[in-house]
Amino acid sequence: MVKPNLPPEVKPGQSLPLLQALHILTRDGKLNQDSRRKLKQVYHLVNFIEPLMQAVMDKQSQPVLVDHGAGKSYLGFILYDLLLKQHAAGQVIGIESRGELIEKSRQLAQECGFDRMQFEHLTVAEAMQSQQLPATVDIVTALHACNTATDDAIAFGLQKQAQFMVLVPCCQAEVAEVMRQHKAETLAQTFLSELWRHPIHTREFGSQVTNVLRCLELEAHGYQVTVTELVGWEHSMKNELIIAKYTGQRKRSARERGQQLLEQLNLSSLSARFNFQ
Repeated sequence: MVKPNLPPEVKPGQSLPLLQALHILTRDGKLNQDSRRKLKQVYHLVNFIEPLMQAVMDKQSQPVLVDHGAGKSYLGFILYDLLLKQHAAGQVIGIESRGELIEKSRQLAQECGFDRMQFEHLTVAEAMQSQQLPATVDIVTALHACNTATDDAIAFGLQKQAQFMVLVPCCQAEVAEVMRQHKAETLAQTFLSELWRHPIHTREFGSQVTNVLRCLELEAHGYQVTVTELVGWEHSMKNELIIAKYTGQRKRSARERGQQLLEQLNLSSLSARFNFQ
């Protein structure tokens, strides 16, 4: 059987049946524009995760990566395919609240022979208590986790004492909604409220504040945080990548500034969401 001429995006040794099952590759080995864009984003994230995985494997023989809000598990499958299948150890666990996606992922992992992939039909609250998951994990990822799902992944990572967290937030609405509710009060208190007086600015500024609070929360709990772009803006507007490495050095200033931000922006009702204790 003649192999198709594969696009350059397909890496040597990569599973073609996997890419076809994920509808990234067509049956004749082609990529459409949407799949090419999606694959580029996942590859970029894999490039960021690879040295973190290597750092974990240098310290122990059984690294565990948990992908929160896994969806169809594009990220988990490609991580396993590129970084773990050639090793004798290492596990990828996908957590997703939609049962039908979990069943499809389990079936695909079995078909591909990816026996160190595990998929659990759980909410975040359930995942934090589940006996199906290890007490500690090494890496937590969340790709395009919408609204508060990124915060849930952070809470999970903190509880599981993750060495690294790799987060690509998406569609943050909670903070903007609270700011909208208190807009008149805040306008009367400070001229800085002009930064989010108009509805579109409320949405965008709320998204910015959300990620700032997340970074401060991570720093307050002993993580060194790096914020960068995932890919070029022409590929996705949801493009902010937060990488957190546990150092154990808790920053009191981060905790204090986080609490001050919540108070100054009339976001105190969200103090349980952003853990600055």
